[in-house]
Amino acid sequence: MAMLSQSAAATPAAGKKKKLTFAEKQRLAKQRAYEKQARRKKIKLDDLTVFTQQLSSMLEAGLPLVSALEALQEQTENPIFRIIIREVRNDISSGTSFSDAVRKFPRAFPNLFVSMVEAGEASGALSDILAKVAVYFEDSLALQKKVKSAMTYPVAVILLAVGLVSVLLIKVIPVFAGMFSEFGAELPKPTQMLIDLSEFLQSYILLIIGGGVALFFLYKKVTQTPRGREARDTIVGKLPIIGNLSRKINVSRFCRTYGILLRSGVPILRALEICSSASDNVFIEKACTNISRHISQGGQLSDIVALTPYFPPMVKHMARAGEQTGNVDGMMNKISDFYDTEVENIVESLTSLMEPILICVLGVIIGGIVMAMFLPIFQLSSVIKA
Repeated sequence: MAMLSQSAAATPAAGKKKKLTFAEKQRLAKQRAYEKQARRKKIKLDDLTVFTQQLSSMLEAGLPLVSALEALQEQTENPIFRIIIREVRNDISSGTSFSDAVRKFPRAFPNLFVSMVEAGEASGALSDILAKVAVYFEDSLALQKKVKSAMTYPVAVILLAVGLVSVLLIKVIPVFAGMFSEFGAELPKPTQMLIDLSEFLQSYILLIIGGGVALFFLYKKVTQTPRGREARDTIVGKLPIIGNLSRKINVSRFCRTYGILLRSGVPILRALEICSSASDNVFIEKACTNISRHISQGGQLSDIVALTPYFPPMVKHMARAGEQTGNVDGMMNKISDFYDTEVENIVESLTSLMEPILICVLGVIIGGIVMAMFLPIFQLSSVIKA
């Protein structure tokens, strides 16, 4: 009886659940939110590059794939990427191949990564393939950073100019307008136009901001459609300087992607499919479709490239030389290196040219506003006489 009473007393105590603290509830809710985002959240190229580099190094050192993924899961700072690595590791532990496991997360691992992993699994050289992927990601990331860093200064100056002019028109000009209204005389045209613009902005500033936001989202939605993307790429391609820069970036990306896929043993038609999806450019996508059709009929890469106006003549000659020497992937990488250097030179020249132009434009705008507002003061004697 004593033992029964003891067990009966212990049962309610064991059945009671431990109450979670507020901090634990918050942590649990945040974890669930991350898990929901894992399949639709896009992972930054920086994180994917570091992941690929470290995974390649661990595999080359002889560490098992599951253990390497477990170590990377602990090291990764991105909470969503940490959950993705955990799910991939669990799938591999249950018998799924690495390529099938990462294929479940298309927003985190691009088609190029999945196909390269498949090629590495088939050849038994996964660490070497991942090392090539890491180099590819590094080159792509370096080019992106150079372009972004070059555009940081012009964008900052433009935003500063817009903010400064807006403050002058909305806050400062009305003060001068009230002072000039006491003169009771006609103001100079530049001053009157500036005051009218200030009154317009004060009345419709919220509508202007709302219209700008609406146009931005409309642009994003339209450019997700096939016709919208084609119109965007056509307009960008016709812009002076920017069009040439965009074309060289796209050609470089195509050549580098195609070269690394061929070198890793990915079939040509599959490589072209991946190049098409990774390009984010309508003209490259159409070219990949035409090249695939031509090659499936027994043609050569250089033949269809020569008939595609989007590709510069250099691509045709280098591709033909690669076909004759049996080194197409090497020639593609050389083309990519050449155009990467061209892009860097254009970006540096554009940046050095834009700096003085932006300073002059900003000076003219601010100087024009100041002159327009002080013009009545300079003509104060004539205004008072009138």
